Amino acid sequence: MHEILRAMRRHAAVTPHRPAVTDGISSLDYAELAARVAGAAQALTALGGAGPRPVVGILGANRVEWVVAQLAIWQAGYTAVPLPPFFSAAQCRHIAADAGITHIIHTPDADPGPGGPSDLPLQPVPAMTAATAALDLAGTARQVIYTSGSTGTPKGVLLEGRQLSWSTLALAQAIDARPDDHYLSLLPMALLLETLCAITMPLSAGARVTLMPGLTDRMGGPAPGPAPLRLADAITAAAPTCLMLVPQLLAAWVTELERTGGTVPPGLRLVAVGGAAVPPALAERAWALGIPVHEGYGLSECCSVVALNRPGQRRPGTVGRPLPGLRVTLDGGEIVVTGPSVMSGYLGTTPANEPAGPATWRTGDLGTFDDDGHLTVHGRRDALIVTPGGRNISPEWVEAHFLNDPRLSHCLLSDGGMDGLAMLLVPAPAAESWFEAAGNDAIAALASTAAAGLPAYARPRRHHVAPLRDLAARGLLTANGRLRRRETTAAYHLQLHPPAMPAIPTPLDHSTTDH
Repeated sequence: MHEILRAMRRHAAVTPHRPAVTDGISSLDYAELAARVAGAAQALTALGGAGPRPVVGILGANRVEWVVAQLAIWQAGYTAVPLPPFFSAAQCRHIAADAGITHIIHTPDADPGPGGPSDLPLQPVPAMTAATAALDLAGTARQVIYTSGSTGTPKGVLLEGRQLSWSTLALAQAIDARPDDHYLSLLPMALLLETLCAITMPLSAGARVTLMPGLTDRMGGPAPGPAPLRLADAITAAAPTCLMLVPQLLAAWVTELERTGGTVPPGLRLVAVGGAAVPPALAERAWALGIPVHEGYGLSECCSVVALNRPGQRRPGTVGRPLPGLRVTLDGGEIVVTGPSVMSGYLGTTPANEPAGPATWRTGDLGTFDDDGHLTVHGRRDALIVTPGGRNISPEWVEAHFLNDPRLSHCLLSDGGMDGLAMLLVPAPAAESWFEAAGNDAIAALASTAAAGLPAYARPRRHHVAPLRDLAARGLLTANGRLRRRETTAAYHLQLHPPAMPAIPTPLDHSTTDH
């Protein structure tokens, strides 16, 4: 992380009045940013005393104060623990205890929420007093990212400053980050990927960042209300060159542009999309509108980015080539990552000694490489379905066919054994009224059309519709908005596989290709 802080200070000295970050309420140029970070770091050092080095939680929305707080914690040599707004109060209490958080600082509009970790010292970001302190790099900056994954109990991914710095510089090289870039931040800053894309990468390159708090919901999807229109208008008004989206936000933007005939900003050169698989048809619709979609792949345990389609080198249907310096191999089809971005370990289980060589992480994801080294991700190894007929089915492959329909936000394939396959359909926000008005025949026709390109053994025999708000209320979404597969399957098992319900006969399929 030292490299990032030094780069910010260099920009403050060479181009002091270049715009650095704004949220529509506050704005800082590079000189002001460096001074505010130094002032906040000085204030934070008073927290240390003679005891253990503080572990500082960050709470709030995407505001200038969050950026200052994040950089100041690193400059003070402390451990930063973002508290995701999409976690429950119980999960936040678990994070506070598990990480050993000693203090929590918050942005002006933060809401600790009922039952949150309010028994800890809670104070505003001590960031808005300027200072010119020397850059003290004696401390060890760390970041702990909590990911719920497929369980409800968050796990803390421990990342050292060296892993964050390496990933920042490798990502900047991959996308050709430039001082004249303008990054628009729409996803929650508590996500590691947004920390890289909205703080470390643009500020190390001397670029400017615009934060848009309130445009997305707590999961990073469109905010309640007429969000797609606000999203399209915000992107047009900001006129960024780069931004990061999840597939749900991309779908909302594409749908609004198709409905209104709107256009994308002329200087937009890169829209990176990650967090979940991007349906190929959605990517094609985006490119037809002039949205330069570039799919990527990664996970928190590997500092968020493993592979990315580079500008000018995109290969549709893949997530691009691995970042330079990472060794990505396949072991029995499983993606294995070795290199400097692999985490130090989960908090509480970190080895006492650093590994002798580059660390390795078995991702649990299945993938293949094409002849040019572009990676295609096929889904989770532990999600593989084996049918009574002996067929191996990756549910993500079947779900991708359904997600090509813009009326769907999420879907999940469930295995009922001899009862056959069933699909949970989750309407996109813009299509909820269509599902409410549609009869059973219309929804069945949607499902039949979505499955038309699949072999018979992979076609769901039945379906069930569940609103996204119901899934969110039941805690069935992960931190980045994906369905928690095991819990969702259990929660809707009776609807998907009702007892004594006759199945629709499925023609025998003689294909020999498994997915």
